[in-house]
Amino acid sequence: MLLLLCSGSAWGQAPATVEHLGWLSGCWSAVGGEPGSTEQWMAPAGGTMFGIGRTVRGGVTRQHEFMQLRDTPEGVVFIALPSGQVEARFPAERIGPRSAVFHNPAHDFPQRVIYESTDNDTLDARIEGLRNGQLRTIRFPMKRMPCPAGGAR
Repeated sequence: MLLLLCSGSAWGQAPATVEHLGWLSGCWSAVGGEPGSTEQWMAPAGGTMFGIGRTVRGGVTRQHEFMQLRDTPEGVVFIALPSGQVEARFPAERIGPRSAVFHNPAHDFPQRVIYESTDNDTLDARIEGLRNGQLRTIRFPMKRMPCPAGGAR
């Protein structure tokens, strides 16, 4: 019953899809981070959203991550490929109007990936789970920014 309540289908609504996560699309700058420390998400299309994140410290990219949100027969899945690690899949635990929680209890750390936004300009991303037997949460507060133009100059 809990699964039905979380998916919305208990009231005859369709289960959540990637389309419900369109509020995440765009460019986000890390609050307090160096310029270039960003996360960017493409708009939903074809049952997917693609994202990329980059952390800059001392003027050098120190970490990056390629991400996907993908509709599957089992529901929405968050797929992460952080620098220097193997791909990890986190099925949706809960998707709300401006929030999403993805959970993989078998993953080493994190076991949860959470995105929440109270308005169009702020994003609270966080990862949490057990690490060395201790509950740990790492927050990534972000503010919306214009997406860079790129291209030839």
